[in-house]
Amino acid sequence: MTYDRLVCANCAAPVSEGRCPVCRANRERLEQQGAFGGLNPVTLIALLVMVVAAMALVAHQAA
Repeated sequence: MTYDRLVCANCAAPVSEGRCPVCRANRERLEQQGAFGGLNPVTLIALLVMVVAAMALVAHQAA
């Protein structure tokens, strides 16, 4: 989720404007998460292993 659509519960302004300390803190936190939303490396590796296993299963069944 991007912060440009979020509304701050503290000041009722868009988080992207950063009007209060809560807005600024949440905006910074969301910017630091990056493309994968802060997933840890172990989770990413597990997802990769599952995708490779699923592809191998599909290839095995097709043959």
